[in-house]
Amino acid sequence: MLKGKLKLPDKAKRAFPDRLGSLVAGFEDKEEENRGSDLVFESGEELETIQPNGYGSGGESENDEDDEDYDEKVDRESDLRIRPKPEREGPGSVSVLAAIAADDKRSDLEYELSQPEINLEKLQRIASSGLPDGGGLRATAWKSQLTRKKVGALSYCDHPADGVVAGPLKRHEISEEDHPLSLGKASVWHQYFQHTEIAEQIDRDLQRTHPDLKFFSGDSSFSRKHRESMRSILLLFAKLNPVIRYVQGMNEVLAPIYYVFSTDTNEQNAANAEADSFSCFVRLLSDSVDHFCEQLDNSAVGILSTLSRLSELLKANDEELWRHLEFTTKVKPQYYAFRWITLLLTQEFNFQCIMRIWDSLLSSPYGVQDMLLKICCAMLLCVKSRLLSGDFVANLKLLQNYPDINIEHLLQVARDLSSDPSTYRLSLTL
Repeated sequence: MLKGKLKLPDKAKRAFPDRLGSLVAGFEDKEEENRGSDLVFESGEELETIQPNGYGSGGESENDEDDEDYDEKVDRESDLRIRPKPEREGPGSVSVLAAIAADDKRSDLEYELSQPEINLEKLQRIASSGLPDGGGLRATAWKSQLTRKKVGALSYCDHPADGVVAGPLKRHEISEEDHPLSLGKASVWHQYFQHTEIAEQIDRDLQRTHPDLKFFSGDSSFSRKHRESMRSILLLFAKLNPVIRYVQGMNEVLAPIYYVFSTDTNEQNAANAEADSFSCFVRLLSDSVDHFCEQLDNSAVGILSTLSRLSELLKANDEELWRHLEFTTKVKPQYYAFRWITLLLTQEFNFQCIMRIWDSLLSSPYGVQDMLLKICCAMLLCVKSRLLSGDFVANLKLLQNYPDINIEHLLQVARDLSSDPSTYRLSLTL
């Protein structure tokens, strides 16, 4: 424990939440005697987690509708902001210098986002080291970085839905093919049943989306509202992309985008979360939509080509590990990295870590896929010793259930890698 008392400068105070006092045991008792002086923490005092005043755990509010917004706010904070303190961290882990640095980063970010014309290069440089939670800054930064992408001509796997005609509707005679019992693929009834099947699949997947977060799961009115919005986004995407339609796992890619946009502190922005999420979801998938198209698996833009690039990157960076996985244990990238790449690592880490990783993905000046492959390669390098000592079963289990890791260290290893394997000069000791 720290000895004596710690006085915080004014700038550091601003970096802490306004309600910090309610987190410190005994703070209210000391407030009177310390009034008019600097904020003081007695040695030995511990931070306590906020309890949601009984909401959502045991009892129910007498006015559920009136308290809906409050419950949603409490649930979000309980899900993401209140976490037990790891035992290995000492009492000095929350440093004043780190708080000041975070405050400076927030100020820099607010300044860049307030400019009439945003400098994307500066924004990417700030975002690559992580965006601050709260205040809507992450939502604004993600939108700025995603909307810079131009969605041009897509592959033949994407084309407009048939039968879309501009102008007033006209009555047509029902052909034999459009009989409700017709099995023809062009039948409107076939399309209706297909749409119903997709909707049911989306509903099942949304029920399983981050079940540990009340924002997405549960029977509360706000969680149902969020699932309904995500359902509309995924159904519209499937309708506009009839060849790909909906592929299981797209719900996981949409979840971080929708969460960040719908929790924006700007009420108008939050109200437009569904539309903004759809737009950014389409732009994000424009880089990897071919990974979901089975017809393109063996093409230059298919998932097998991307897995091959990952293998080549690993070979250039650590040939010993590459040979062990490729020839000794025969653990091919398609056994573990298929999910990593198609779902943008959303199944490998907790939600808070996912958002931090996505800060780096979206801020990469070379594109999401480039940074994604670097992170995947870094994930292999960071568990090199365990992989070299493991056999096929042990290594497959390790990579399909990736262990907890220091995210900042992982991202630093990824940043130190080069997109072009021939220019790689980093030496790692793992």
